[in-house]
Amino acid sequence: MRAVTFNRYGPPEVLRVADIERPTPETDEVLIRVHATTATRSDCGRRSAEYFVGRFFTGIFRPRKGTIGIEFAGEVETVGDAVSQFAVGDRLFGIAGATNAEYVCVKESAKVAAIPNGISFQEAAAAPDGALSAMSLLRGRVERGDRVLIYGASGSIGVGAVQIAKHFHAHVTAVCNTKNIDLMRMLGADKVIDYLEDDFAKARETYDLVLDAAGKTSFLHCRRVLESDGLYITTDPGFMWHDALTSLFSKRAKLGIVRYEKADILALAQLLEVGKYRPVIDLVYPLDDVVKAHRYVDTHQKTGSVVLMVS
Repeated sequence: MRAVTFNRYGPPEVLRVADIERPTPETDEVLIRVHATTATRSDCGRRSAEYFVGRFFTGIFRPRKGTIGIEFAGEVETVGDAVSQFAVGDRLFGIAGATNAEYVCVKESAKVAAIPNGISFQEAAAAPDGALSAMSLLRGRVERGDRVLIYGASGSIGVGAVQIAKHFHAHVTAVCNTKNIDLMRMLGADKVIDYLEDDFAKARETYDLVLDAAGKTSFLHCRRVLESDGLYITTDPGFMWHDALTSLFSKRAKLGIVRYEKADILALAQLLEVGKYRPVIDLVYPLDDVVKAHRYVDTHQKTGSVVLMVS
């Protein structure tokens, strides 16, 4: 099968589409023919090893696993003997490893769910990472009526956070650039701040929670707009390393450690089905153009998700 591979860390050019062995499902797994996948910020970080600490998990000198990708949408090709929940031909989407490929094996118990009717493979592939990350970061921290500010609201996690925070009945302020103001309003944001024009941290408004979904600000910058018991969460401790240290000593700053849950992908499927979650797709590339896709994601200017079409 064709898959995106890399054997060293570096710029997008280290990626190539190569023929590798197709995986064989275990008894509790399904083999999925991937139709759409994505190029995410996490994928780019793994490829570049920008933060050296990540190499302790992926390989110190070179990647231990030379495949990439975390989101997918496709059809079940084969089911293991012990699988009862899914059948051949089912349309599934979710989170897995090595999804930038023609086929991927996932366990029946994995973070995977049926794609609702009316949702395309492109849309389904663009939804899981941002939405599930937002659920993980906001669950138990946002209550009805809370004032929540999302910085970097137009990225994949930001798009998810705006919609999930509204689902939790919060008052949401989205911070983005000029071109995405209308999109934020369409997604349900109660207020939108253009960071090219205004610094939210200099305003008089305060918030119960500030989520930096882009890793471009800091607790020190945001603390003046937090309520006395407010919480700041960053999704990128590598960029603002001092936030990692702050989180060790302050209950008001937390690292955004994401934990994907099976229940969350099932909840997301329901939200998609009733039209209460909207995947946002910036650009679509064929799998063969994965280098171009990573170059674009590396600009940090994408809106929502960048999709790779496999078949």
